[in-house]
Order: sequence, then structure tokens, then C-alpha cells
Amino acid sequence: MTIDNRIQVVLIDDDPHLRQALSQTLDLAGLKILPLAEAKGLAGQLERDWPGVVVSDIRMPGMDGLELLTELHAQDPELPVLLITGHGDVPLAVQAMRAGAYDFLEKPFASDALLDSVRRALALRRLVLDNRSLRLALSDRNELSARLVGQSAPMLRLREQIGALAATKADVLILGETGAGKEVVARALHDLSSRRNGPFVAINAGALAESVVESELFGHEPGAFTGAQKRRIGKFEFANGGTLFLDEIESMSLDVQVKLLRLLQERVVERLGGNQLIPLDIRIIAATKEDLRQSADQGRFRADLYYRLNVAPLRIPPLRERGEDALVLFQHFADEASARHGLPPHELQPGQRALLLRHSWPGNVRELQNAAERFALGLELALDSSAPDGGVGTTVEVVSGGLSEQVENFEKSLIAAELARSHSSVRSLAEALGIPRKTLHDKLRKHGLNFADGGTSSHTDDLD
Repeated sequence: MTIDNRIQVVLIDDDPHLRQALSQTLDLAGLKILPLAEAKGLAGQLERDWPGVVVSDIRMPGMDGLELLTELHAQDPELPVLLITGHGDVPLAVQAMRAGAYDFLEKPFASDALLDSVRRALALRRLVLDNRSLRLALSDRNELSARLVGQSAPMLRLREQIGALAATKADVLILGETGAGKEVVARALHDLSSRRNGPFVAINAGALAESVVESELFGHEPGAFTGAQKRRIGKFEFANGGTLFLDEIESMSLDVQVKLLRLLQERVVERLGGNQLIPLDIRIIAATKEDLRQSADQGRFRADLYYRLNVAPLRIPPLRERGEDALVLFQHFADEASARHGLPPHELQPGQRALLLRHSWPGNVRELQNAAERFALGLELALDSSAPDGGVGTTVEVVSGGLSEQVENFEKSLIAAELARSHSSVRSLAEALGIPRKTLHDKLRKHGLNFADGGTSSHTDDLD
């Protein structure tokens, strides 16, 4: 039998009167409690990812609190265990803290002290489990998921489309904003296809000078133009038997578009200055960040080429449409960077997670990867303040230090994250955080925060 995941606190005390009093305190605070008279057998009833915390007396018959702590942490070292001690047990409690106990409360203690400790422990537990789920999402995935990280509906749909198209011979048009990962998708299509053992040739049409683009793509014979002293094999011919990825196709001139259309239709290439038609067994994957239909309507892109390419379109969703994928990707890139630089990995804190989710990521995955690299290096993580969605600029600090310092930083980050949202008054801010206004006032002063720091109205209503 396992303990229900809806239980938030397991309370263990052999004194029935104290157990009842503490249960009432926690119950009145809206917490779901499981009171127990003994600790024996508890570890076997808790799943490793049980989302609650344990509050236990130290001195009990049978299994005492220290033995319980050892047994619980053998199963999950990150499970918060709060210990209740008598006056003479303080040295014992200090020993327990060194052994990994989250906190201890010395009898007699105020109800608020118990509630505060339990709530902080629950917040830490949620953070630990969130980070575990992030890592699980990164480790439990197939080859395609390893390249295109994320579990949002748009990404699941994209992976399904890639899987379906990879097995075909169809040319593909990838649509996506700058930094969204168009080449990653193209490589996935190639590597999952029957052409995986053939060449994958990537070329950015926008990076080629107009004077050399035809030679680069189609090749040339000696004497084709001034300076052409020997034969050159073009990118299309070089990719024979494999895949050619042509990025920024919208930047091609209309003349080059005509030749590309012929290649797509006839699967032959003719080198500049040559007369021989060279047959090609090639798959073309084109990519653009523009609306090619609109470009065709405006005469900047050939309509017949657009319709030829648009048979199998793949749209890469921008990061702002992918919800919590941003957190999964950020942790993924940060862990990669930490390993590359030989540094211990950093965990995202609640305030940092909220700020990352609020950011619009105009540079998409490329911008996020850069930010994750800075985070892994322990540098200030600055997000662009000129986000198109009007979001405020933020700077996220890496949190380090002991447990108490981290808990304080968690609290500060949470309040700072909520301050970044639009609140018309301190009252609405307090309600959003679920704390009394007087408490909010004290915490703002304690952490050196100001209501105006969030970029919202400076109006402060009565705190009393």
C-alpha cells in the first residue's frame, strides 16, 4: 500500500494529544495530513517522487526520528524531513541537520513556525520534483526527441510530421523564424530517411554573393567565366545520393529560382559553361523565414517554384508557442554546457523558471542556448528587455550557498517574479502570492524589493 500523492504532510508523533493539536494546525491551514503514531514501515509506503514532506518527533518508541530520516533518505535523499525535538534534544537535532534533515523545531513552538517551515519545505519539494521531471523528459526520449527537445503539443506534432515525411522521397519546405532550428529539422529528416548513408549538404543562399551563387549551386566547367580555370562540382551534384538543405531560399534571385525549378522538376543539373545534363538522385529541403506566398504575390518569388516547394511544408513553432519546452531546453543546454566546461550543473529556481517562461524569446532556440550557456558559467543571465510582447527586461542570478540561503533566494525570486507581472496594487500582489499584505510588506523590506521594481504602478494601498 502506498500513501496517496494528495497527502502533503505525513505527521508522526507517539503523543496522541500533540499529534491531534499539530494535525488541527496543519488542517486549518488547508494542508492534507496523514497523522501516524509510529514511523515503522513509512518508507515502504512512500514512492520516490511522493510530492509531500515528513514531520516527525525524534524520540519515539520503536523507530525514532533519526532512524526514520536515515531510512527515508536511503530511498530519496531530497525528501524534506522536519524533526520535532524536546529542549534537551537540540544537540541531537543539530546532528540530524548534518545528516540531511530539512529543519527542526524545538518544543514548545508556535503554530506559525511549524506552518512556515512546512510551506517552505513543500516549495522546495515541488522544485526538486519539477527538476526531476525536466531531466526525465530529456533522458527518456527516442532519437528524434533527442534532437527536437520538448513535450508541447506543437513539438509532438512536428516530430510526428518529421517521422512521416522522413520515410518518403518528397522534397520539403521548412518554415520557421530565425533561430527556430530549421537546420536541425533538416538533418533529422535526412538521418531518419533511407538516404542517411549519403551526403547531407547544407548551404545558406543568403550568405552567398550574387556573383558566385550559380557556380556554388550548379558548378561550372573550365572557361565558363573569367577565372574559371578548372571544373567545379556544385552543391547539388555533390549531394547526389543524399540531401541538400537550402536555407534562406527567399534570398535567391529570380534567375536562380528558374534553374532551381527545372532541377526540382527534371532532377538534372547542368554546370555553367557545360552542355551535359547530369541526372541527380537528390532530395531538396528548402527553408525560409518569410511567407513565400506573400513574396510570390509581390513578385519577389516565383509562384510556380513556391507551389512546387509547398507540397510538403513543415512549420517549426517559435519558442513562445511551446510553453514549458523553454524550461526543458534551457536545462538541457545548461547541463550540456556545464559538462563541456567541467562545471557542476545549476538548478533552475522558481523565480528563474517564471522569468524564463514569461520571456518571448525573439531569437528562439538560438537565443535560449546562449542564455543557458551563460547560466551554466555562473554569469548574469540577462534577457532582452525589448521583447516584442512588451515583457519587462530581466536579469536572473544564479543561486548558490547553503540550504537556508537557497530557501531565502527561492522566496525572493518568487516575489520578484510576481513583481514583474502587472499589478495595480499591493493588495493584488499579495493575493497573487497568497499571503497577507502585512506579511508581503515585511518580505519586500527584508529582501530589499520595492513594489515599483516590477515596472508596475507605484500606487501602494493601505497595508494594514
